[in-house]
Amino acid sequence: MVGLDPSARGTDAIFWRDAARHGAAASGARRCRPSSWAALAATLVALAAGCTSGADAPGQPGGLEKTSIVVGAVPAADTAGMYIAQQQGLFAAAGLHVTIKPIVSAEDAISTQLAGGFDVTLGNYVSYIAADAEQHADLRIIAEGSVIQPDNQEIVTPAGSRITGLAGLRGATLAVNVRNNIGTILIGEVLQEDGLSLADVKLVPIPFPQMITALADHKVQAAWLPEPFLSAAGEQIGAQEVTDLDQGATAGFPIVGYAVTRAWEQKYPETAAAFLGALERGQAMADSDRAAVERATETFLGVPPQTAAVMALPGFPLGVDRLRLQRVADAMRRFGMLSRAFNVGPMIG
Repeated sequence: MVGLDPSARGTDAIFWRDAARHGAAASGARRCRPSSWAALAATLVALAAGCTSGADAPGQPGGLEKTSIVVGAVPAADTAGMYIAQQQGLFAAAGLHVTIKPIVSAEDAISTQLAGGFDVTLGNYVSYIAADAEQHADLRIIAEGSVIQPDNQEIVTPAGSRITGLAGLRGATLAVNVRNNIGTILIGEVLQEDGLSLADVKLVPIPFPQMITALADHKVQAAWLPEPFLSAAGEQIGAQEVTDLDQGATAGFPIVGYAVTRAWEQKYPETAAAFLGALERGQAMADSDRAAVERATETFLGVPPQTAAVMALPGFPLGVDRLRLQRVADAMRRFGMLSRAFNVGPMIG
């Protein structure tokens, strides 16, 4: 259930109000979208107050070490597996009371996680690998969240922009949620395939919910957007596609996963197992039942039903594939995000 804290107001709500204003005059949208995206704004604000599932009750027979856990997660379509587990009562059935709190990126949340503020985080692998390789954070990837699929993440520009292809991005300002994360790799790879490099663009950090306003107000010339923000950009400002990021070296690229500290997992093994079991069932549903994904994103992200029905989804894998995650570490090394080669094996095993 989602509870709205009256004090939880801020830039997200302001963004959606302004996006609606800009959208009234937009034309030539990337896709045909409904006009009820204000609901997403309200839900994102509500998420800041926390989403809970189940009751704060004793664990199942056999005993969970703790029954209330806090998960920090980037609110996007990639999170659908966990939202389904929440909505379907899978966590509650496992004896868990789960609170989901929104984060901008894993990079921002890791310090809070290391201090005990989050039991689990869901974010991009780049941040987790960097923390483990450079800061010896001793993190464990316990589950994969998503892999990119066609039309699920794109670089876009406002309607009427003269930038219509990758070559036009030379010298342009391009919004990313944070620098040096998964977006940097996705963008860097497609630029290289077109004879450009990251040095040819200026990456500007802007949280996803604020990117459409930044585009509409010409504070940036382009933006990297995943769903559902990608669909919102098409509706609100007629955003036009520059390139799909699911191509070439980034086709089927792993995007986000669930991480815990090794110390936490060792202290709460039964709790970790209960969370993972419920999550995997949610992932399986997300990967096989689009209607379940639509219901979950409508509830937890406020995505209008008409948009949920056409939104391009990522893939929702089960388990953790070492070779797939190694692709991230190898790409990080190529783009100078790691000072040396890194083996992801210890983060999984």
